[in-house]
Order: sequence, then C-alpha cells, then structure tokens
Amino acid sequence: MPDLLWDDVSNFFDPDLMGALPDGRVPGTSAADWQAVFDLVRSRGWSYAYSEGGVVRRLPRAVDLLSRSGDTGAELRVWPAPGFLVIFRVYEAGAIDFDVDLRELQGQTGVDALCRWLRALGRRLGKPVLVTPESDPLNPVLGFDVTVDRVVLLAAPE
Repeated sequence: MPDLLWDDVSNFFDPDLMGALPDGRVPGTSAADWQAVFDLVRSRGWSYAYSEGGVVRRLPRAVDLLSRSGDTGAELRVWPAPGFLVIFRVYEAGAIDFDVDLRELQGQTGVDALCRWLRALGRRLGKPVLVTPESDPLNPVLGFDVTVDRVVLLAAPE
C-alpha cells in the first residue's frame, strides 16, 4: 500500500503551486548525519555528482567539508532513480537541506519514488524529513514521520 495517493496529493506536486524545486529539510542534524547521507548514497549505488563552486570534485568526508569556513557552494546531486534528481545544498551541520524537481515526479509513480526516497533518508537518519513549498520552510506539506515509519501529509490538500 502506498504511503500517499496521487489523487490526495497532486496539488503538492504542482510546480505552479509549490515552485519547481520544493525544499526538503532534516532539522537537528550534525556532521555525522551528513556523513550518513553520503554513506547512504554510496551504499545504495545511486548515481551522484559532487561539486564546489560549480567545479566537480571528489566527495569529501562530511566533517572535512563542514569544518571549512564560509560558503563553499557545495552541492551534491543524487539520482535515486532514473529521471529523479535530488540536490543537496551543504550550508551547515545543523540541518540537511535539499531540493527535488517536481516536474520529474508526476502521477502515482512520482509520488511513490519521492516516498521511497524520504523513507530511505528518514530511516537512515532516524529523523523526520520535511518537504515544504519552495522558499517557505515554515510550512511543511508532507514528510517522513519516524514514529509511524512512513511518509504522511502534514497539511491539508487544497
């Protein structure tokens, strides 16, 4: 049984309502959590590309990356499935921030792909994973709930 049904959440997958790149966030994290994300990507065999300031580089250890001062423009692009891109932006140890492209996640197949991704991330970290409209971090609409071990709605669909 799917975590969410397309008919119930289709408005949350509308790029005109949510923005093309809604924001994902795992609050209350550390460098160890960032490393767990890097390890998850590698262990699942997902394609990825890491860059700093637009220059492709080898993915460093999280502690080394986060110990540098200033904005390095660090970005980790991950493809957990064909046609599904997640872009992690490494700003700070205290939160894991990422974007997903809704144009790639349409229909029940897209909802299922996003839910699988959010579950994998939330389970690995043992933390909630929130998805909000683009540039609206205070109003999550769906996310992985650790206590029920599934992706749930956090706002009423319109």
